[in-house]
Amino acid sequence: MTEYDNTNSGALFKNDDKDEEHPNWADYQGSIDVEGTNYWISAWLKKSKKGVNYMSLSVRPKGSQRAPTPQPSQEAPPAAATDDFDDDIPF
Repeated sequence: MTEYDNTNSGALFKNDDKDEEHPNWADYQGSIDVEGTNYWISAWLKKSKKGVNYMSLSVRPKGSQRAPTPQPSQEAPPAAATDDFDDDIPF
């Protein structure tokens, strides 16, 4: 029997470890092969402002260190503007 070619395919599985204590954990986790390179893939169930359900995805290369992953839709607050003018113009 020939082995199935997994190139450019993957799978997601429900994350049964997600609970109220870990609300930012992905709803689904799995792996994907893209052009022969393997990646971990995570998905969060979301709802748009218009009420449309969708999945937000995040991928990282297999073998990379796992760090706590915030939900991809969260953005860092904008950095405060700094006054970096150091002009000697007298007006």
